[in-house]
Amino acid sequence: MSLPEIITLGCRLNAFESEVMRDHAQAAGLNDAIIVNTCTVTREAERQARQTVRKQRRLNPNAKIIVTGCAAQMDPDAFAAMPEVDHVIGNGEKMKAETFMRLGNHPQVLVNDIMSVKETAGHLIQGFDGRARAFVQVQQGCDHRCTFCIIPFARGANRSVPLGAIVEQTRTLVDAGFKEVVLTGVDICSYGDDLPGQPRLGDVARRLLNQVPALDRLRLSSLDPAAMDDGLFDLLADEPRLMPHLHLSLQAMDDMVLKRMKRRHLRDDALGVAERARKARPDVVLGADLIAGFPTETDAMFENTLSAVAEMGLTHLHVFPYSERDGTPAAKMPAVEVAVRKERAARLRDAGDKALTDAMIAAAGSKVTVLTEKEDTGRSEHFLPARITGGAEAGEIVTGNVTGLNEGVLDVQRAA
Repeated sequence: MSLPEIITLGCRLNAFESEVMRDHAQAAGLNDAIIVNTCTVTREAERQARQTVRKQRRLNPNAKIIVTGCAAQMDPDAFAAMPEVDHVIGNGEKMKAETFMRLGNHPQVLVNDIMSVKETAGHLIQGFDGRARAFVQVQQGCDHRCTFCIIPFARGANRSVPLGAIVEQTRTLVDAGFKEVVLTGVDICSYGDDLPGQPRLGDVARRLLNQVPALDRLRLSSLDPAAMDDGLFDLLADEPRLMPHLHLSLQAMDDMVLKRMKRRHLRDDALGVAERARKARPDVVLGADLIAGFPTETDAMFENTLSAVAEMGLTHLHVFPYSERDGTPAAKMPAVEVAVRKERAARLRDAGDKALTDAMIAAAGSKVTVLTEKEDTGRSEHFLPARITGGAEAGEIVTGNVTGLNEGVLDVQRAA
């Protein structure tokens, strides 16, 4: 293992930030460091973070272990108390080069008030270690207060990256050979609220594609159905380089549960988003984040969410059993039994697996373009897993015909 080693847990934004830290750590000469970039979205994520730290210490007894990310931001003392940990740094501090240059002169814990951070610092990364797809941060933080979510307190307030910096970063990655970029952040549909003129996400995506014509494919990370702007749907309709795959932050599809979550959309709003997306791009596929067993969720409320998988035509699901987070309003609400949460999550995942399989079966005989991620496997424009007959190089975009489905992966014959 070459050091500094970065271990990324959690979201795509963490993946981008890990590359920033890789550059900082290398510049600081931290060649004996292992940096664990943690997630705190669920209790399980925090457990995995602690498990990862212990494993890395067993495998690398002489390395310097640095813990950062959202779990470290929320509970720095708990990580500092682990004998395996040398340093704990916060989400604001991890993005600063001077943090790594002066690490030996800092106290073990360097975590400041994330709410005091008002800007997104400019970072220009050259690539992503071991990845064919690149992530570009467009936004950071969140101003909303969903009752189940601790992330705003780990990430701070909403703040947007200026368009010029987004274009420059994307151009750098394209010049380095990346053919697909994913725009990422904590709440990307709130992009521009803090900028002059309040440009929306759709405006940014269109201007980015216009100013970086060499970019082959653009994707968007999770979208809030309550805040998708008209420009996004217009872009979906007329820009083939925007991939026909939208991932919606739904969380639930029952109105009472959504109100108790303090979400800003209701069931009909989400159905309307799906209808509008398909009107703009008939072949679009939809994914969703869903929480099973939110406090007070009855069987009937859950069935409203489950039935929406088919009603909305959702094919890519990220399902989480509800996890209490200390300090959130939902943690004080009447809880659903853990066993029931797990059972409901399993039913949602089964529905999602069936929908995805049906979509892949329906793709037989169609023409697809696949971004190869490793060896001969990758993802189609609809984010379906695919294998190229005869092989392909990582990072290559291959056009071919779907000849069948094999063990959950599309078989694609490269076009002559």
